[in-house]
Amino acid sequence: MSNLKKLLGLRIKEIRKSLNMTQERLAELVGIGTPNISYIENGKFAPSVDTLEKMAKVMNVKPYEFYMFDHLDDIDSIKKELFNNLEQDDKLLRMMYKFYRSIK
Repeated sequence: MSNLKKLLGLRIKEIRKSLNMTQERLAELVGIGTPNISYIENGKFAPSVDTLEKMAKVMNVKPYEFYMFDHLDDIDSIKKELFNNLEQDDKLLRMMYKFYRSIK
């Protein structure tokens, strides 16, 4: 399964849920079957350009917003990036430690 398809599907699902919309309702508004929405959200299918445009219109987002999924990175990637940056920047490390202590 393509990582891009998986991330795109997760992002579509995230936006749909933020709108309190069911897969059934999205499918109805876009004009495709509910199983297709499920396959898209699970990364099994990639939506066509036409379907993506319809989804964007229905969900009131710009099509490019479906590709804004940096926050969906897996936890290992996040840890690696964070630890690499903390090792290189003592001020950042101290700030993050203070933040950590304040919420612990």
